[in-house]
Amino acid sequence: MTGESNPIAPDGSHEGTRGAPLARQPALIALAALLVAAALAVGLWISVHTMLSVVLESAPGHRAALVAAEVAVLSSGIAAALMLGGIVYVLARERRAGMRAQSTLNEARMLGIVRSSMESIITVDEAQRIVIFNPMAERVFRCTAADALGAQLSRFIPERFRAAHAKHVVLFGVTGVSERQMGLQRVLFGLRANGEEFPIEASISQIDDGTGKLYTVMLRDVTERVKADSALRSSREELRELSANLQNVREEEKSRIARELHDDLGQQLTALKMDLSIVEQAIGGQSAANAEIAEQLRGMRQLVDRTVASVRRIAADQRPVMLDDLGLLPAIDWLADDFTNRYGVEVERHFATGEVEFGPAAATALFRIVQEALTNVARHADATRVTLDIHIDADDCILRVADNGRGSCTPDARTGKSFGLIGMRERARMLGGSVSVETAEGRGFAVTVSLPMQAVQKGSHP
Repeated sequence: MTGESNPIAPDGSHEGTRGAPLARQPALIALAALLVAAALAVGLWISVHTMLSVVLESAPGHRAALVAAEVAVLSSGIAAALMLGGIVYVLARERRAGMRAQSTLNEARMLGIVRSSMESIITVDEAQRIVIFNPMAERVFRCTAADALGAQLSRFIPERFRAAHAKHVVLFGVTGVSERQMGLQRVLFGLRANGEEFPIEASISQIDDGTGKLYTVMLRDVTERVKADSALRSSREELRELSANLQNVREEEKSRIARELHDDLGQQLTALKMDLSIVEQAIGGQSAANAEIAEQLRGMRQLVDRTVASVRRIAADQRPVMLDDLGLLPAIDWLADDFTNRYGVEVERHFATGEVEFGPAAATALFRIVQEALTNVARHADATRVTLDIHIDADDCILRVADNGRGSCTPDARTGKSFGLIGMRERARMLGGSVSVETAEGRGFAVTVSLPMQAVQKGSHP
């Protein structure tokens, strides 16, 4: 691209006479060729003079012959030199004309590319004065090229960013390294002619044209993309809030059902069992008929016992009473014991939480994550041992559940895209935490949950 002394405006006009020194090159080349040819002619004359002097020395009238020969040689040499100089001069002028035509063609091509570019292109000199302002830049900044050319680039930068931009350009001019690459950097801001700020992406390059450095910025108006990204983030946040609310509603509903099962249905079944015992004692076993009735009553009492156990188990699955009454760690102990009794899989536990008191939200989230992890082990792992570890690491609470099962190498298992793992991630995310998965074929499956301590401790409000 051209520099300040010869800028290219969008209309294709040129300024300056930087090509004038090159116009004298054909004459200089021709003069050099003429001098070389003259030197050759003089050398030839000296050689002929010496040779003829020897040959014609004894001949009568040799002096006249020698002079005639010398004149002929010198004349032919000068003529040859003049002819050679003329030929060189003509060739040099033709070459210069061809180079000038090619240069004009290249500049026209470059100008066409700049003008037709779908990106805004602005070129400035070392003093940050604008020397190129293409039509797309006119549309984006709502300013004509006539108004922009010669103005400072800072005119199109919001005031609070001007100092940082100037430092960046200086550093880029020295190092040639810039973090501003289209699509790979944070969004910047431009300033339209009417004072409106708008988000942009930009990339910068530099070139030295012999008179100084030129900096070219290609930029893109990303207003619509930023709006779409903002709408998408807002939508995701709303979905997370909805998910958190649904989780809370489910927990409240489970707690209500568990209380009703435990308190209402459990008490009624217990009362029914006591009534059966009273009837059984009243009948006694004095007759065969009474003995048969007593046997049926004992069977009914045993059925009531089994029903009470089922009700308690269902209520505990909904939400164990001890989670609210005794806290997280006793509830997880109960859950691990129940898992071992049901599936025969040993659960090795390591708790190192110190004096930390878990808040209700964190206790519920960690309990449900452990519950889901153990359910996945029972369904998919084919394991014989599970290791459950909860400890405090710096400012985080770490929960890890690992089994020695068959593991998996499927993409869903490695990236955690199953519904159970999605639920774990959502519970952890609501508390500002994260979930990671480690698995491989034949090497078991491990889930690690990290929650910030400020979200875990009792009294916090995540």
